[in-house]
Amino acid sequence: MKKLLVLYKSKMAIGEVSVSDMLANATHEQMEAGMAAWAASHKKCDGMIADLGAPLDNSNDLEEREANSAPTDLISYSILQAPSMEGGASLLKDRPHFYTPGSSIQIIECVPTQGM
Repeated sequence: MKKLLVLYKSKMAIGEVSVSDMLANATHEQMEAGMAAWAASHKKCDGMIADLGAPLDNSNDLEEREANSAPTDLISYSILQAPSMEGGASLLKDRPHFYTPGSSIQIIECVPTQGM
């Protein structure tokens, strides 16, 4: 099995509204509908999601030991265990994340290192 880092991106996140603001301003009904869609999507992954992850907000770039606020299009992450990169991609193609305009998912293979 391959360990895959799944990065959920949205061009909307680079705008003026933060992920925290979007979540805080969502109605109870919107939150329930969103959580139900994600729960159904997780179920389709048949237990291959090792870590559901969490929403991401605020970003700093550390350059020459100095942190500077930096915009990012990353809004969430998860860790997936799948037989292959292609298998991981096929599991993720129907994620509710794609209901948001300007969204994408980046899948990165984690390379195992000996002794760590």
